[in-house]
Amino acid sequence: MAFAGAGCNHGQPKIDYFGEPHAEVCKTNATEIDHPVIEECPNPDLLASHKPHTIRDRARTQVRDMSLAETVHIALQNSEVIRSAGTFLALGNSLLTNPDGAVRTVYDPAIQESGVLFGGRGVEAALADFDVQYNSVLNFSGNQNFNNSFGFQDTNAAEFSNALSKNFANGGSIQVFNEINYLRTNTPGLFGSNYSGAAGVTYRQPLLAGAGTEYTRIAGPIANSFGGISGVSQGVLIAKINNDLAISDFELAARNLMLDVETAYWDLYFAYRQFDTAIALRNSSLDAWRLTKKRAGQVENVLPADEAQARNTYYASRSIAETAQSNIFTAETRLRRLLALPVNDGTVIRPIDEPVTAEVLPDWEVSLSDAMNRRVELRRQKWNIKSLELQLVAAQDLTQPRLDAVGGYQVNAFGENLFDYNNGSPSGGYFSSLGSADQTGWQAGVQMNVPLGFRAANAQVRNYELRVARARKLLAAQELEIGHELAVAFQEVDRSYQTMRSNYLRFIAAEEDVAGREPRFRLGEELIDVLLRAYERRAQAEQTYYESVTQYNQALATLQLRRGTLLEYNGVHLSEGPWVPDAYGDAARQHKARSYARPDDTLYHDPAAFSTDYKTREMRYSTPKSSSPPEVESFEPGEPQPTPADEKPKTTGISAGALGRTES
Repeated sequence: MAFAGAGCNHGQPKIDYFGEPHAEVCKTNATEIDHPVIEECPNPDLLASHKPHTIRDRARTQVRDMSLAETVHIALQNSEVIRSAGTFLALGNSLLTNPDGAVRTVYDPAIQESGVLFGGRGVEAALADFDVQYNSVLNFSGNQNFNNSFGFQDTNAAEFSNALSKNFANGGSIQVFNEINYLRTNTPGLFGSNYSGAAGVTYRQPLLAGAGTEYTRIAGPIANSFGGISGVSQGVLIAKINNDLAISDFELAARNLMLDVETAYWDLYFAYRQFDTAIALRNSSLDAWRLTKKRAGQVENVLPADEAQARNTYYASRSIAETAQSNIFTAETRLRRLLALPVNDGTVIRPIDEPVTAEVLPDWEVSLSDAMNRRVELRRQKWNIKSLELQLVAAQDLTQPRLDAVGGYQVNAFGENLFDYNNGSPSGGYFSSLGSADQTGWQAGVQMNVPLGFRAANAQVRNYELRVARARKLLAAQELEIGHELAVAFQEVDRSYQTMRSNYLRFIAAEEDVAGREPRFRLGEELIDVLLRAYERRAQAEQTYYESVTQYNQALATLQLRRGTLLEYNGVHLSEGPWVPDAYGDAARQHKARSYARPDDTLYHDPAAFSTDYKTREMRYSTPKSSSPPEVESFEPGEPQPTPADEKPKTTGISAGALGRTES
């Protein structure tokens, strides 16, 4: 115990180093922030941008009138990186914090198609499993040692081997090989040096697990699998489905961009309308203040306090106008961001398309059928189900024993020389012996590998069965979710139209109120307070009306999204971009080679189709007669009132009107 205690109290050994220690290096250099050295070209649109528009600018800015169709065209043309309106100005903006994982670009489908890693392989990488592989080895060696039998032994050797191997779609694999071995030794023998080797072919064909084109197309050649690493998802079919999933994700991002662009377009329209309303209120308040100030102290019923009230109303309306002008710049900046335009190119965008004010009556059954057939989310989930079902088939195939038939044939050769250039040689040359084919060998048999119990294979099957069941339940939940989304879109279209109609009638009443009170005020028969309140009611009614017009048009766009027809509604179609010119020549040569090649029915099979360019079944929904809601008679009190389509309010700037996009 004393010895152990002494050992514990011994302390650390002394260590000496070359040079002097410099602890400051770790403190100052190892933890400092570094910056990468890359070839960086600043964004030219950002460099060409002027300072943003503000309400203090007094320079006259050129107005750029832009239609909704042009807005959509610019957004698609400039959106190599697809932006989202909801992430703008957020602290967790995915474009800034997670651009690789959460931001979609036009490169994503091509990146997926050219992927080579497990779990993300593209079609080309999956087809590469069937490429011919060439392997070659060339080794030289020498060895000198004493041997009890022969004494000093001196040996020199060389090995040269070539092999071509290929996997087939039916799971089989073939190898053609040639081996040449050279040996020179002082050991007593027939020749002091000689060449030996063989040329032949071997073939392996799975008979149970991994056999057939169905398994190979799903999981890839079983000869290339690595147990629990590669799984059953490395085949050409799964790679093709992964490409379709990437395209679906891109289409989702493009669709959402269309909705964001149209929403931002009508928000900018409303900002202009709000500004027009604020300017009208400011001008009316200014006229009322001037007249009240002129009358203050001169007319019996006009007090100095009335002038102060009019002045207060004027400055309040001027503040509202300034805020409305700033809102135009903010809404225009949001639209510019979605269009990937410069911050300020010397112009201000102004919408010129008139919003829809006509009543749109969509059909529920047609809309629901469109949603079930055209929503990209459902198509994406169906591709996921198809992928899992195929992988389940491959996993079930692996619950069989691994039984392979193997066979081979080779021609052996031996010679004193490599070539038969010495006629006096008793054995001739190596290649002469190989060509005579008088030394042959062959092999044939079967190899079996049976994991007793198949616990891993059965667990994999159970896992995929559960994943397929889960995916199908998710698809059913998605369909119901889309039905609820479509129902809310229907309700929003109806609500926004009815409120637009009511707000229009309210605005007409406010206009008539002002028109009746202004002459009385100028004749001194109306108090300034009553007139100012009438101005405010008119401005509020006008602003509310155009807000409901904006909401109605945004609700129509949302309805198209919920139906799955937003891209088609805006005339947008997704397609592959143009190739480089050399790619067209390569494709033509490959097509010609395949067209004139001689087919081999024993190697190629015509598998069952697993996808189609067209919908195999249109889902149509109709309301059951027994569950149809009862008809309810509705009425409104009073005489029939004009609708928004009958007449328009009198305002300055952009006027509202029917765009002509109706739907039945």
